[in-house]
Formats: sequence, C-alpha cells, structure tokens
Amino acid sequence: MEDSKTSDKLSEFLESGVYRLEDSNAVFIDPVRVLNRSYTRFRVSPSAYYSRSFDSKHAGQEARVSSNFRKRKRKEKKPQPLNDRERAADQRHQEVRPFLLKAHESLVRATELLEVVSNLKGNLGPSTSSPGAEQSLVELGRVWQAPLYEITLNFHPNDSAREDGGAPTIQYCEQRAFPVFNNLVVNETSEDVEAELLNSRYILPPESSFYMSDLGQIHNLIPAESDCGFNLIVIDPPWENGSARQKQRYSTLPNRYFLSLPVKQICHTDGALVALWVTNREKLRGFVEKELFPAWGVKYVATFFWLKVKADGSLISDLDLFHHRPYECLLLGLVHGKVTDSKQLSNTKPILPDNQIMLSIPGDYSRKPPIAGLLHEYAPRLQRGRCIELFAREMTAGWISWGNEPLHFQESRNFMKT
Repeated sequence: MEDSKTSDKLSEFLESGVYRLEDSNAVFIDPVRVLNRSYTRFRVSPSAYYSRSFDSKHAGQEARVSSNFRKRKRKEKKPQPLNDRERAADQRHQEVRPFLLKAHESLVRATELLEVVSNLKGNLGPSTSSPGAEQSLVELGRVWQAPLYEITLNFHPNDSAREDGGAPTIQYCEQRAFPVFNNLVVNETSEDVEAELLNSRYILPPESSFYMSDLGQIHNLIPAESDCGFNLIVIDPPWENGSARQKQRYSTLPNRYFLSLPVKQICHTDGALVALWVTNREKLRGFVEKELFPAWGVKYVATFFWLKVKADGSLISDLDLFHHRPYECLLLGLVHGKVTDSKQLSNTKPILPDNQIMLSIPGDYSRKPPIAGLLHEYAPRLQRGRCIELFAREMTAGWISWGNEPLHFQESRNFMKT
C-alpha cells in the first residue's frame, strides 16, 4: 500500500512538477515541469534552466575544495559579537530553522524522488537554439530610438483536418507588430507565440502579456476602474545588494524607490494578495515591515520560504551560514478592498498557513521558482482573478509581466521545440 502511494505521488510529480513531502509542510518543485504545463509547442530546456546547478565532477570537486578552504579560513577568525540587527536576524533564523530542517529531512527520505531529481537536466534533452549574443533590453530601452522599436508576434498556423479525411489544410501564419516599450503586448491565444525583436527570438506563453518600461511608467498599469484591478500581485524587487552589484547581473534600486509603487491603486476593488520576495538582510525586513507594507496598504499574514538544494538533495550551503543562508523569503500580505464586509477576502486568510517551505534546485542567478500554482492553491478565490508580476524577468501564462526586462528568460535559446 505504501509503495503504491509513493508511486502515485511520483507519477503526479512527473506530470505536475510538484511533490508533496511527507511529515512536513513542504513541497519540492521542479520549475521546468511546472512551467511546461503551460506551453504547447515549446518546452523550457532543462539544460538551459539548470545551467548553474549540474556541474561536471571536476568542477564540483574544485567547488568543494574552494568551500573547504573558505571554511578553514573562517575557523581561523575569532568570533565577533553580534550587533542588535544581527541578533534579530539570527532570532528569525532560529525560529524557522526547525521547519527548514524537517522539510530537508523529508526530502532526503524521498529516495524515489531524488532518483528523478538527479537527472533533471538531462532527461528532457538540450535546447535547440544555439547560444547567441545576449541582447540587453534594459540598454535598448534607454536609447532615443526606443519608441520606434517594434516586436513582431508570429502566430502559429492552425492545422485543421479536412472533413473527407484528407491532408489537413494549413492556414497562413499571421504576423502582428507592436511597439515593444511602454506598451502592453498581448498574446491572447491559447498557444505559444514566437516573437521577433531585432535579431532575437522570444517565446510568449499562452494568454500572457508584458509591459516593458522603467519605474517612471509603472502608473500606466493603474486600471481606469478598480474592479478591473489585480487580485494577485507578485513582486520581486531589484533590492540593493553587494552580490548583484559585483556580478553586474541586473541593475538595483535603493529601497526608497519601492515606496512609490502604486500597489494599492492596481488592486482589485475586492482586495488582493501580495507576495513579496525579500532577502535575509534584517535591515531590509525591518524596512518592509515598518515602511513598505504600510505605504502600500498591505497587512502581513504569512511567510513562505524557498529552500535551495542541489541535484543530490543536499543544501547549496550550510543552513547556519550567517551571510549566505540557503533560503529566501516570500512575504505574503493582504490589501483589503473597498467592500468592508467581503466574505471572499475573509475566506482567504485562514488558508495562508505560515512557514510553508518550497524546495527546488535554483536556476539562473536571481531566477525564482514558479509559484503561481501554489498561491492559487492557498487562495482558490484568486484562480479566476487577474494576476501581475512586478519587476518580472520572465512571463507566466495568464499573467501580466511588468519590468524593464520581462523577456529576459523568454529568449528562444532557453526553449526546445516539442
């Protein structure tokens, strides 16, 4: 009976990309499988998504040697007393540590899952597009010609079988061109769409749209009528941090810039669920709790944690490593709507349990796992609501993606054809 249950869970994981771990409030996520549930003619390439996570044996050995060397150096240093902010950060860590440990122990025990996980990169083949020169959409949007650039959407021809059973009739492909900057570009079809911008190709998921602009244009997202606002808002701000600045992966902004985000104004009249990605810096957590959420009109309700693991199930770093802990936080809050007696909103709060753990192998730098399905699960009333991601770097089927590079991970080299 137990073996049958395990087999059913594994089969469900292979289909959905989500595996519910035993004896813990945790799920393991394979982002590639989750994303591919939305695409029709294309598939996200595992080898492209997990490019950082499956090193060669030699590279892995070098990493372990380097890690051991750093550990030896740390041991040689005398421990320094923690300041007030560091003590507060350590207290937060100690409070969630038992949940993280229990979730990781559950993953280690799921041996049948780990057998599949160890082959995540190779079991679906490589991407079909050869790597090319990466186009900086951020820089392109800053030049004076930016309003003139257009993106062309190539809609796939519909194949319809003839009534007499003969060969299908192939309709011609339709092309539509749209201004790519400061404009809502929409794929309203239920199929993937290939798009062209200058010399690059992008894949747009079904029923998705993006608005590519800088922070100064975000107010264009405010709907004319509040009942056309958003019920679910995911925000992944480019917080200032030394690592991002050193690696020059993306531009960051000072914390005060995020105070001007019109979160309250883009919410639906019935209210909204807001999910905010944050780092483990105590200064940032204090800023969100004391200034940012109040400025947005958001009431905090729960915290989810993204625990990062390697292909063998081990953590990417020691759980108690002070400045490089292997997890990030997703803060969840509610914006109450204009209707004070909203049964829909009151029914949302009890199904947002605290300290939920999401485990996955990280993809490229700063790329977050797809969480739309999980948020819809915990707040089912949002299933039919309008959803948006702010500071998005990739697109989600059924969502609007806003930011200065929402097409970053939509480049065709990250995909393969079915």
